[in-house]
Amino acid sequence: MTNQRLLLGATLTYSGNPMQSAWEDAVKIDTEGGVLIEEGHIVAVGNGERLRAAHPQAEVTDYPDALICPGFVDAHVHYPQTAIIASWGKRLIDWLNTYTFPEEMRLSDPAYAGEIAARYLDLMLAHGTTTVASYCTIHPHSADALFQAAETRGQRIVAGKTCMDRNAPEGLRDTVQSAYDDSKALIERWHGKGRASYAITPRFSPTSTPEQLSALGALWAEHPTCLMQTHLSEQTDEIEWVRGLFPQARDYLDTYEAHGLLGERGLYGHAIHLEPR
Repeated sequence: MTNQRLLLGATLTYSGNPMQSAWEDAVKIDTEGGVLIEEGHIVAVGNGERLRAAHPQAEVTDYPDALICPGFVDAHVHYPQTAIIASWGKRLIDWLNTYTFPEEMRLSDPAYAGEIAARYLDLMLAHGTTTVASYCTIHPHSADALFQAAETRGQRIVAGKTCMDRNAPEGLRDTVQSAYDDSKALIERWHGKGRASYAITPRFSPTSTPEQLSALGALWAEHPTCLMQTHLSEQTDEIEWVRGLFPQARDYLDTYEAHGLLGERGLYGHAIHLEPR
């Protein structure tokens, strides 16, 4: 006999994209819904009483005051920052130098990287987030740790080794060649394995030389089914910094576009202060 569970309560389901279709055509709320789970997989969503009648052997849990909805997707996270959540900082660069970079240094220890990866994914699952796209550190084993932890949990994961070859502390810099080689090896090891996808990951253009950005753009062209994740226009002083580092670029986005890092499979974090074209 299979192990079945039936969750009863109001259910929220999507049959289309509510950003592109009328709400009533894309979204359905069933106040008497049910979700049937078998061997850890959702096998049916529908009217709760009908599901109960069709599967009388299922263990029933009733959530009369809850909304049962699909898992959340977080498209921009940094799992190495789990231990410094809510640390105070004046501005982005101060915060990176004071808190983020020192903590990312700690993940040079594979055991600590594994501990943080497990803690992070457990926290996400406890809050209903079932899919994440995460930055790792420059250390390839930090990506291995997250992919392995997600694989153990059967969790959908998008992740990549962060690449930085300038404007970062000693011990958190790679090179043009090592960024390319390490990322390529991780792609071959993890991309498309189970529920894992690889994201080529230059942290943001201030911490990569033009040569490194070009190498990662070439890598993306070689592996177009991968995603690419980076940061864009988060703060105004950051934008001024980018302008000084890339005087030939017409705007912040151009620092990626000029190096083959602009595409529909790109994830551009924040994008708050975009410049008109």
